[in-house]
Amino acid sequence: MFDFDATLPFMALQFLLLAALLNVIFYKPLTKVLDDRDNYIRTNTLEARERLAKAERLAQEYEQQLAEARRQSQATIEAAQTEAKEITAQKIAEAQKEAQAQREQAAVEIEQQKQEAMRSLEQRVDALSRQILEKLLGPSLV
Repeated sequence: MFDFDATLPFMALQFLLLAALLNVIFYKPLTKVLDDRDNYIRTNTLEARERLAKAERLAQEYEQQLAEARRQSQATIEAAQTEAKEITAQKIAEAQKEAQAQREQAAVEIEQQKQEAMRSLEQRVDALSRQILEKLLGPSLV
């Protein structure tokens, strides 16, 4: 059934040469390309992870800086509002003092005018009283 003549070793030698030739021409470059591709993917994946981690750190830092800036601006706004309230209260107090001083000045002036009016009235009453007495009693008796 099996014939073991010179063709069997020749066929085996052809198979080994074909395998060696395919290994050198096809399989080694193919495995090199696959290894290079795997290394490229691996390095790109690591770089992408590092960049993502860096981006997340930067985003977190920016968020912290933004929160700090918001706190500072809120504190500045509150300080400005407090200062504005104090200035407003001070201006109101000054205006009230000025109004009170004007009222007091007006009261003093009114009182002076009242006193002058009273003196003037007293003088007129005295003059009219004399005139009445002179008419009634005569100028010699008054």
